[in-house]
Amino acid sequence: MNLKAAVLALLGYAIFSTHDVVVKYLGASMSPFQLVFFSSLLSFPLVTLMLIRDPAHGNLRPQHPWWMALRSIAVSLVPASAFYAFSQLPLAQAYALLFVTPLLVTLLSIPVLKEQVGLPRMLAVVLGFIGVMVVLRPGGTEFGWGHAAALLAAFGNALQSVILRKIGTHERRVVLMIYPLMTTFVAMGIALPFVYVPLEASALGGLVVVAIFGFCATLLMVSAYTLGEAAIVAPMQYSQIIWATLFGFFLFGEAIDPSTLLGAGIIIGSGIFIVIREASGGQSRNTPVLQTRTRGYTSGGVNISLLLKRKSNK
Repeated sequence: MNLKAAVLALLGYAIFSTHDVVVKYLGASMSPFQLVFFSSLLSFPLVTLMLIRDPAHGNLRPQHPWWMALRSIAVSLVPASAFYAFSQLPLAQAYALLFVTPLLVTLLSIPVLKEQVGLPRMLAVVLGFIGVMVVLRPGGTEFGWGHAAALLAAFGNALQSVILRKIGTHERRVVLMIYPLMTTFVAMGIALPFVYVPLEASALGGLVVVAIFGFCATLLMVSAYTLGEAAIVAPMQYSQIIWATLFGFFLFGEAIDPSTLLGAGIIIGSGIFIVIREASGGQSRNTPVLQTRTRGYTSGGVNISLLLKRKSNK
């Protein structure tokens, strides 16, 4: 089953990478706020199908309103930041910085979850941030808004994941999904009049592709995590760096940058070590990285962990 889960995860992340290629194309002609607004709008019918049946009884009032508000804000910032990063940076470089998420989850779990982080995991975090410096090459490359946006997306995704780990057992699945979705929709809608450009048929078709690809890839990931162990499935996300390198070279004419690949390799190695360390049953009580089962920057904001929660509640 682990082999089948790994294959499903690899397929899911290949579709996610193709999703990001379309986002990069669309980002050349429209603002990320408009892109997120319309891709989220097109995702609503798909997400609604998932929310129709919720076995838990109760209302839509959150049990932890302040944590819910903070998570909703974080979720709303992530896709726009990531989409902007894709439009400004080479794909491989954007992915390398987004892969910082597990390192940030490990750090944020200390104050939020009271996680015990031992020396091995902390050293992995430090090594991972050395990898970030290799990617950014201070003094050798100009730090731009695209780099800042990618790091903001990684931080926002880590924050919402840790908060979900903290309150996920106390809140209804529908509550955990609907508030971030509505916050994203309203925030992007407020920004839309200032950045709107008329949609051509090709752009509208691209938005439909983004919504469908994000939805299909998410379902594949739900199947992968249902069938296999998280320690096997989670590292499959790093296969995206291969797709990013290939897509970037053949579709966008992006040069293969050895420093980016070296830095990405260091970050990936650190992330895999943290996953293995949590899975081995060390000091981690919450296994926050293993429980981070969402990219965070997929259109529609469908959270894999929440879909798994639904399956376990049935």
